[in-house]
Amino acid sequence: MSRYRVEVRVMPRAALLDPQGQAVEHALHALGFAEVSRVRVGKHFVLDVEATSGDAAAARARDMCDRLLANPVIEDYELAVEAAR
Repeated sequence: MSRYRVEVRVMPRAALLDPQGQAVEHALHALGFAEVSRVRVGKHFVLDVEATSGDAAAARARDMCDRLLANPVIEDYELAVEAAR
């Protein structure tokens, strides 16, 4: 078994409203950052996963996302897998 670093980026689906992102955008505008638009707020997870291969680590991470880390109804996720240092 090897250790893999899996980074998971979870974001609200593009077609859905992001109330938290809108609140951050309005706050940034109030602070004088008028050039900011389309703020989206998501989650970022970094996991160390023991697995036989990078593909196996990605499969386990996808299972984690589907069961806990992301809400499949309103969120999408992306994975990046690399050998842990």
